[in-house]
Amino acid sequence: MQKDTLFSAPIEKLGDFTFDESVAEVFPDMIQRSVPGYSNIITAIGMLAERFVTANSLVYDLGCSRGAATLSIRRNIHQPNVKIIGIDNSQPMVERCRQHIAAYHSEIPVEILCDDIRHIEIKNASMVILNFTLQFLPPEDRIALLTKIYQGLNTNGVLVLSEKFRFENEKVDNLLIDLHHQFKRANGYSELEVSQKRTALENVMRTDSIETHKVRLKNIGFSQVELWFQCFNFGSMVAVK
Repeated sequence: MQKDTLFSAPIEKLGDFTFDESVAEVFPDMIQRSVPGYSNIITAIGMLAERFVTANSLVYDLGCSRGAATLSIRRNIHQPNVKIIGIDNSQPMVERCRQHIAAYHSEIPVEILCDDIRHIEIKNASMVILNFTLQFLPPEDRIALLTKIYQGLNTNGVLVLSEKFRFENEKVDNLLIDLHHQFKRANGYSELEVSQKRTALENVMRTDSIETHKVRLKNIGFSQVELWFQCFNFGSMVAVK
């Protein structure tokens, strides 16, 4: 696994964070050291797939990056005639994802597309994954995407939504941000790396509160919406149609 040192030296002109070639190369290391509970979430997505994926249906991994969630799902599907479709708008991520998927033999077909998740059709879905993806969409596009997911899900289908959260209570928000930064430092990131990465993400990652997510999903029509995992200001929710 290649080590993430992208922000280790001072960067004179710090642009917005993008999922380019350099990020795709170090992404597994970056996400393990930056997102508390990430491996637990990936493992549990497989467990949820075992429960929710039905025969003759499609599974969508929206913002699939290098395919960790897709592989976890594929390992845990025991139903016939299921296809997984992964979509990411980063060509370097898509290329690595295809290589990663191809390295593991399975009878379950996987199609990885390089596209904008806002433009793809969702149909006959028993499971849809948004794993730390929605937070990178403009806030005004989120309801339309979630509505499209809801409409494309079959009855009793599940959406797994993992996100970084913000908290309405300023003290709580600051505490969890500080704990997250402490987590990153414990994983070997320097103060400079933490600071520069935060600045680079400022304009591209806009987080919502847990309550905002819950209300929005219920308003769209999901019958059950619950937070099932949280570590500091990161977590994952399930929404069942």
